[in-house]
Amino acid sequence: MRPSPEPWEVLSTRTALRDRWIDVTADAVRDARGNVLDPFYTLSYPDWVHVVAITPADELVLVRQYRHGARAWTLELPAGAIDKADTDPSVAAARELREETGHTAPAYRSLGALSPNTATHRNRAHTVLALGATATHPTAHEVGEDITVELWPLPRVLAGLGEGVIAQSMHTASLLLALQAAGRIGFELKDAP
Repeated sequence: MRPSPEPWEVLSTRTALRDRWIDVTADAVRDARGNVLDPFYTLSYPDWVHVVAITPADELVLVRQYRHGARAWTLELPAGAIDKADTDPSVAAARELREETGHTAPAYRSLGALSPNTATHRNRAHTVLALGATATHPTAHEVGEDITVELWPLPRVLAGLGEGVIAQSMHTASLLLALQAAGRIGFELKDAP
């Protein structure tokens, strides 16, 4: 077995942009073969939480909102940034679900975290499962959140994943992880044809 190479050496670093949501760093780095890459940009955001909320009627709680990066209205999971005051991702999930959709759930189950993009992002995207979600509160949207709430039957969502019904790839990954954890789908390999 080949030993793992050392991480890239950071020769210098500078902040290219920093505001309340993002910290863009321009590093000069030396890779494992001795090549210098300058600048190599990385993006640091607060960690995110994706909420997979399922109602007692077996519907997925989704939000439709305008996403300026895509220049389109997209269907997504309720999601948002994890605040520094949040004790764990489930606290952020409960808040985001309530604020964006007006729904709450009896319990929230944290399922772990993935990297949005290991090449450039330093934050993590956490997946939280909320079973038995019901509408209990008015929504409380923040500035820039033009959101409508939609309840979709789970089979309809799963059937549309290949056609991009949920265009955000990290949300699709969170949905599949949560449905597998809830015992709703399986990932058994089938024999090759």
